[in-house]
Amino acid sequence: MDTHTTEPATDAGTSGGFPRARSILATRPLTGWRTVDILTITFLGAALGVAFWGWGVFYNGPLSALTFGFAPLGGLFVGPWFLAGVVGGLVVRRPGAALFCEVVAALVSMVPGTEWGATTLVSGIVQGLGTEIAFALLGYRAFGIAAAVLAGALAGPFEAVYESFTWFPDWSFAWKLAYAGILALSGAVVAGAGGWLLIRALAAAGALNAFPPGQEHRETRAV
Repeated sequence: MDTHTTEPATDAGTSGGFPRARSILATRPLTGWRTVDILTITFLGAALGVAFWGWGVFYNGPLSALTFGFAPLGGLFVGPWFLAGVVGGLVVRRPGAALFCEVVAALVSMVPGTEWGATTLVSGIVQGLGTEIAFALLGYRAFGIAAAVLAGALAGPFEAVYESFTWFPDWSFAWKLAYAGILALSGAVVAGAGGWLLIRALAAAGALNAFPPGQEHRETRAV
């Protein structure tokens, strides 16, 4: 099996005498998914799906009491569910990776049963589309913390629109708008920045040697 996985980004110049940060890209063609890409996304999505299910139990328990009469505050705790899309996109760096990982996680989280039923899968698709669009807007060429934060943030408004029709149709427009902003903030911080830190930790542990984050880690250590 072909183990060569990455190619350097074309923008690797300098700025002010210091190396410019760059992202290692997946090998071309970008749509040329390898078996290891599919297996890794499936594994990551499944692992995060189990975590999603556990977070759902906690979300409907102690956290539900922290909204203090302002229901949109619940959006502060939704960001973890956007994590799979960010992680999948940062690892594989191919079109569809973010959406694929988020959908797998949603499916796995449904298996033990949740109060949201089949809408869990719909939410996974919606959230995955948000993260996927962020990477697409960047041309699948930027995968630093800014890209991760953007991906996590964009999942928020997508989910907010979906939930405004399914779960909170009676909310005022002001509450819906506030909820969208809170979801974007939670997604940016928890899924975006948190996902980027998670990928760096996995790369440092050697778990992503076959992927761009692993190569980026080796390059920073080879100075």
